[in-house]
Amino acid sequence: MSLLPAPVERLIIALERLPGIGPKTASRLAFYFLRAPDAYTLDLSQALAEIKSGTAFCETCFNIMEAGRKECQICTDEKRDRSTLCVVEDALDVLALEKTVGYFGLYHVLHGALSPIEGVGPDDIRVQELEDRIRQGNIKEVIVATNPSMEGDATALYIRQRLEKYPVRLTRLARGLPVGGDLEYADQNTLLRALSGRQSL
Repeated sequence: MSLLPAPVERLIIALERLPGIGPKTASRLAFYFLRAPDAYTLDLSQALAEIKSGTAFCETCFNIMEAGRKECQICTDEKRDRSTLCVVEDALDVLALEKTVGYFGLYHVLHGALSPIEGVGPDDIRVQELEDRIRQGNIKEVIVATNPSMEGDATALYIRQRLEKYPVRLTRLARGLPVGGDLEYADQNTLLRALSGRQSL
């Protein structure tokens, strides 16, 4: 029998499911919310409720955007270089690359990387949609900016196999990025060097 009220117990269990949150941190957060002002917890609960209903994925690049639109701001920006496409694993990687202010092309978000151990195959990420975009013939260069990890490298090789029949230049970010790291944690200068030093895939 638990000594905690059921709502607190449910919140702790829900928080434990978050990445990087263990039982102790989940308990501390739950008790912080108990002591926090009502306005704060209400704002948080509304933000959590709206994160699904208020967002959608771009029909072209699959980046995250506000619900009610067909395309994201990057895809509709006429100033972007429409001949260059940067392929990333997650929407957070788009944010990281945009912060460098050194890339002006379009994006394609895969929503994952190939990982046989975790049961993630080609049909689970947006590779077919990527090939469909390349088939249209407007793209001249594809920058494969998957994470420098085993999964990211495997995904990059698979993308190369799928796209080598098309007349596009395939490049990979230079190894200014640490192996095993994620784009979202890299600093702006490292990302900028990696972009400018990209190599043929």
